[in-house]
Amino acid sequence: MIVVHHLNNSRSQRVLWLLEELELPYEIKRYKRDPQTMLAPTSLREVHPLGKSPVITDGKLTLAESGAIIEYLIERYGNGRLVPAIGTLEHLRYTYWLHYAEGSAMPPLLLKLIFDQIENNPMPFFVRPIARAIVSRVKSSFIEPQITQHLNYMEAEIGKSTWFAGNEFTAADIQISFPLEAAVARAGLNPSRPKLMAFLNRIHTRPAYQQALERGGAYELLS
Repeated sequence: MIVVHHLNNSRSQRVLWLLEELELPYEIKRYKRDPQTMLAPTSLREVHPLGKSPVITDGKLTLAESGAIIEYLIERYGNGRLVPAIGTLEHLRYTYWLHYAEGSAMPPLLLKLIFDQIENNPMPFFVRPIARAIVSRVKSSFIEPQITQHLNYMEAEIGKSTWFAGNEFTAADIQISFPLEAAVARAGLNPSRPKLMAFLNRIHTRPAYQQALERGGAYELLS
């Protein structure tokens, strides 16, 4: 039996969604973030040394990293579902978007989350003006332009086909969903980019997406 070690408000929601799309049986072991630090509990380190989510166990196998988990589940249990045929342009695009999501799209969004927290958290009054000036400079000169560049790029790319890899829904769409949801939550993704918003509307109507939310619980995007 596949067990998803599910941290609230985390990337592991994508794993639940994939399992629902594949109609695979699975169990959920739940973990809660520390309400003060928002970090995962130390008990997750008993599953994987980094103490991060998502993590799955499947028999004797323990596997972390959402991209690796998606590839494993597709290869072992997919039976050709949710992945284009090898050797096609669609398969190349599938592989690209599967890795782009975490390798390129997420880093500036994570930086924005961190710098927003620095800017908004309490600090000694005598360092506040300097700290906030530095944060503002980094956000305006680097983080926000990077996010804009990536959102514009994804808006143009999704305009080429119904889904990111082509005209068929694939696991790459599941993977890319997280940075796009995060961009809506904290980086200004809105109807000014109608193709990305239409993509999000399409995934939100998928029964497997809704079933994963029902089983995993409502979440706010934090990391």
